[in-house]
Amino acid sequence: MRSAVLAVPTMEDLVSAAVAAPSIHNTQPWRFRVAPDAVTLEIRAAAERGLRHIDPTGRALHLSVGCAVLNLRVAAAHFGREPVTRLLPRPDEPDLLATVRLGGPAAASSTPHLYDALWRRHSSRFPYSDRPLPTTVLTELAEAAHAEGALLSRPGPAGTDGLLQLTREAEHRTTADPDRAAESRRWVHEPNDAALGMPPGTLGPQDFRDRIPMRDFGAHRHPAVLTARPFETRPILVVLSTGHDRRADWLRAGQALERVLLTATAHGVRASLLHQALEWPDLRDRLGTAHGDRRAHAQMVLRLGYGPEGPPSPRRTAETAEQGRAG
Repeated sequence: MRSAVLAVPTMEDLVSAAVAAPSIHNTQPWRFRVAPDAVTLEIRAAAERGLRHIDPTGRALHLSVGCAVLNLRVAAAHFGREPVTRLLPRPDEPDLLATVRLGGPAAASSTPHLYDALWRRHSSRFPYSDRPLPTTVLTELAEAAHAEGALLSRPGPAGTDGLLQLTREAEHRTTADPDRAAESRRWVHEPNDAALGMPPGTLGPQDFRDRIPMRDFGAHRHPAVLTARPFETRPILVVLSTGHDRRADWLRAGQALERVLLTATAHGVRASLLHQALEWPDLRDRLGTAHGDRRAHAQMVLRLGYGPEGPPSPRRTAETAEQGRAG
């Protein structure tokens, strides 16, 4: 494992770590600019990489950017610098979602494993085994979410069935919606540095038992030609939620999501995101009831387990994600 203090990081080092973050449909809807002080990175929304039909409010875009912010913080701490983060720092610049300034020497990190996990984390949309997650791991994942101001809860069997039913209903709606189905299709590509998106090999099979509703990103293929395999009989689902539902909460939820994913990766736990029900306002409202907390605002449903490592998706380089220095 690398030392917690190596050298003064370059902005390219930090941006390279940031762009390893997950994003909805691998849209990578972010831009990075170096502020005039030369020690602050601005993270802006790349609106043209948003999903107009699937994510009209930009909530998922904010979660994606939040994940990149967490990676920036982890990388800065790895290089021995204290990351000073501000969310939505300038109300007159709504596309400026966060800034991360390199402060003075960081205290010794209590989670040095997260930086190594950052480079190994991939979504795995493949079947998992029925091996249960240890209680200690689930507790650590919940603590990771709590550290970022979010709640990670695991429903019981009835709640899990409710989550799967809502996800299934959302998947059926999306597949039948021409605009949303076409938007999903546009982000499925063979490896392409310009278009990015998701190579077909990362999408995984469908569950032939029809118990776990995996997203059909093609949303146009006849069911008879879909690859199908048996998935786990008792899926482990958890819900990430926040007490409020404002733009800043979405960014915090993204940071919590990435901290949970990195912690899971460090423990050899795979993860995939069941986001479908969150894309329909009425179904999202019902997610809180399904997992037993009417007051919480669901931000993500995660499927966890032990299984094959998912193949990596293409990433924008630090050069293509940066816009140069702010004026």
